Order: sequence, then structure tokens, then C-alpha cells
Amino acid sequence: MEGFVVATGDGPLPTEDTAARAAEVRVAFEGLLQVRRITNTAPPDPAATPAEWERRRMPRAVALALESHGIPPSAVDADGRRTATGYRVAPSDEPGSVRVEWLGPAGSGAAADEEARLSGCAEVLERLGWEALLYRGPRRRRFLLVSALPAAR
Repeated sequence: MEGFVVATGDGPLPTEDTAARAAEVRVAFEGLLQVRRITNTAPPDPAATPAEWERRRMPRAVALALESHGIPPSAVDADGRRTATGYRVAPSDEPGSVRVEWLGPAGSGAAADEEARLSGCAEVLERLGWEALLYRGPRRRRFLLVSALPAAR
């Protein structure tokens, strides 16, 4: 049996039914918040700051946060072609950060929607204690550079 796999946008879409996937994501995200409550001791809200576990596994933590808030992941087929429009979370060249892009299949219109959709991603992540800065990269495509805000002391 395979365990829960976070959808980063670089693999196939999860194959299980939608209700089962939503339940798995909800349980995984609630577990992540519980890790925050147990390991973060700074008041007023320990659940509002990424835990050390998340900081060490940023692509997984950020992707889980996005999917748990109903934002769809992108996906690729076995040949690496995009098959679905959504977020893609990947390591960044910047230490301590990840890159979030809005991607889709050729002709999907993902580029036209990326600013609005990435702004929505940033709102979700900022409420969860991440810093999400919007940049314009090569070919004028936008992306978020996401890092954990410093833990309160």
C-alpha cells in the first residue's frame, strides 16, 4: 500500500476519486497543523507559523497547503507533457525557498490566468505563515518565491 502523496504539480493527477482525495488531503493538512501546535511554542498562535518539519520539506508543505485550500495542482503525463492546469511547486535557486508557478497544457490559457491565480496562492500561503513574493521571470512568466517567515520568539 502506498502512503499519501502530495501533489506538487510535477506528477500525474491523483487517481483516486475526488471525495477520497479531499479526505486524504484534509487529514494530512490537519496533521500538519497539529505538528505546528506541538512544535511551535510561540504565542499567540503556534499554528500560524511553519514548523521546522515544513521548513525542511518546503515543496511538500507548500503544495499540501495549496491543495488543502482547494487550489488545483498541475500535472504531467509519463512523457513530461502538461495535462492539467494548476500550481507547480518546485525547489528554488534561492536557499530556504520554493518556487510556485501556474502552468497548464499548451493552449490552456494558463499564462493569461497566472497573475490572478498566483495572487490567490499567495493569499493562502501568507495566512499560513509563509512569505510569498510575486516575480516576473523568463519570457515574462510570473511566479511566486515562497519562504517561511521567521518564527516568533
